[in-house]
Amino acid sequence: MTSIATSLPSVREREGRPALEVSGLTISSADHVLVDSLQFRIDKGERVGLIGESGSGKSLTSLAVMGLLPETLSARGIVRIDGDERNLVGLGEAQAARLRGRNMAMVFQEPMTALNPLMRVGRQIAEAMTIHATQPNRPSAERRAIELLADVGLPTPAETARAYPHQLSGGQRQRVVLAIALANDPALLVCDEPTTALDVTVQKQVLNLVLETVSKRDTGLLFITHDLAVVGETCERVLVMNKGVVVEEGPIDRVFTRPEHPYTRGLLAASDLDATDESGRLFTVSTAGSYVPGRSVQRMDRTEDPAAASMEQATEPPFPETPTVVVKAENITKQYRRGRTSLFAPAQTVDALKGVSFQIEAGQRFGIVGESGSGKSTLLRILSGLDVPTSGNIDVVGRRLNGARKADLAEMRRNLQIVFQDPMGSLNPRMAVGDIIAEPLLNAANLQSGVGMGKKEQRDLVAEMVAAVGLPKDAVDRYPHQFSGGQRQRISIARALACRPRILVADEPVSALDVSVRAQVLNLLADLVQEYELTLIFVSHDLHVVRYLCDQVAVMQRGEIVEQGSTRDIYENPRSDYTRSLLEATPTIRHTQERP
Repeated sequence: MTSIATSLPSVREREGRPALEVSGLTISSADHVLVDSLQFRIDKGERVGLIGESGSGKSLTSLAVMGLLPETLSARGIVRIDGDERNLVGLGEAQAARLRGRNMAMVFQEPMTALNPLMRVGRQIAEAMTIHATQPNRPSAERRAIELLADVGLPTPAETARAYPHQLSGGQRQRVVLAIALANDPALLVCDEPTTALDVTVQKQVLNLVLETVSKRDTGLLFITHDLAVVGETCERVLVMNKGVVVEEGPIDRVFTRPEHPYTRGLLAASDLDATDESGRLFTVSTAGSYVPGRSVQRMDRTEDPAAASMEQATEPPFPETPTVVVKAENITKQYRRGRTSLFAPAQTVDALKGVSFQIEAGQRFGIVGESGSGKSTLLRILSGLDVPTSGNIDVVGRRLNGARKADLAEMRRNLQIVFQDPMGSLNPRMAVGDIIAEPLLNAANLQSGVGMGKKEQRDLVAEMVAAVGLPKDAVDRYPHQFSGGQRQRISIARALACRPRILVADEPVSALDVSVRAQVLNLLADLVQEYELTLIFVSHDLHVVRYLCDQVAVMQRGEIVEQGSTRDIYENPRSDYTRSLLEATPTIRHTQERP
């Protein structure tokens, strides 16, 4: 795929004052230095990426640039915008507010936090101009707001201007935020993870839009993200941060192909899902010593992995020679009724699933991919017995879920466990980790033997699960808030495995994680599926993650499976236009590393 960045003008000589100049910026809390002596410059029209893991100081840097650091933090150094001699560090709020929105603007990760839910979006765009007096009056600002909505690619700008934020999709809301940010032609645009919550095709549209607008307006761009693939497609130059310090900087093409710092090499290795080490595992930051950027790797199906094959030869086959079907769906449909929009109009019917059929054999790694609204979440709810289909049949581990008794559902849920996208939302913050992991055993033990599992047996099993997912022994006595996001996801996996399920369902389990943590969790899942002889159902919008982990895949669009089969066949020879569009829209660092 041709990189987005290659369609834009190359780096050129910029004249005049810089869009942003940062010198000696140091940010501290009461007892820690969080960002240390940061120094960089962005010229007008230049696109600079700032990358690093959570806690590296990226977002603090963006807040300092915008003059929005919380009062609990102190800063020293120099931050100047658009050649203005005033230093934003220590500048009073009234003066900083005059620069924000006029000389500089920001696009946040979650647009709903930046939009007023009680105000029509056209009026919010107009307000950005009236506050800074860049339009002579409100009617003129409102007319300009409609023009800006058209500029950011919304098809019916006049109608959109009258809508409230909740009436728009995530991608549309992000376009509105971009229109607000660009309303006054700022010299600097700061984008902080602006596409993290978007589907891949919407992400591509928003990125193209950002690049087109900053190029046309000669606006400097500071693009902050943990996704190296997105930076590779978006920026000309990159700064790599680790623990508050810039460890490497330079042109994208050089840094991504010939990294000089070990941490940069580690980030690139963990981001490259087309590269594996000698044992067939994804690289992590700590195991990236042998990684060669852009090196071609002969991809193989998981079943052809020599390490996995040798393990299987040394043990009994985990499943019978005759394949056992553990999940079978036949012509599943699901309809929802929306509330009435008027007194006389009939309630609207929404077809969430339209005749979905598939089957999963024991031991398979089955991926389900698709964008928001494709029906993935509805299908998962039906698979886990949390919802029932409108029509069709679904069998899980030999039990028909349609009209199943409570005892049958309880047995099915012992055999099928789920790992959710947001571990913090699924872990009780008031329970110690040991109790969280042991909680499923209460039902599982009673189902198996009719009597509760003893305390010692519980402790032993919890200790085994903690060790299996790579957590320290003392984790059992601590609470979820004391762990990082990746560690919390490991706790969720340990809890799911505690009652020895046959099927593990992973619902976007790595989408919110840093690339290095993502690689660790994916390696862990692959190891545990092998060790515990699990059937894996992996749900994601990230096709490259599914390609690494799964041997079978189903592609969903608007409630239907448009394509399914072996992962290799579908990725190398997609038959559906929709599958091809998903593959083309998904950025990878290989697009940058292999760019001529």
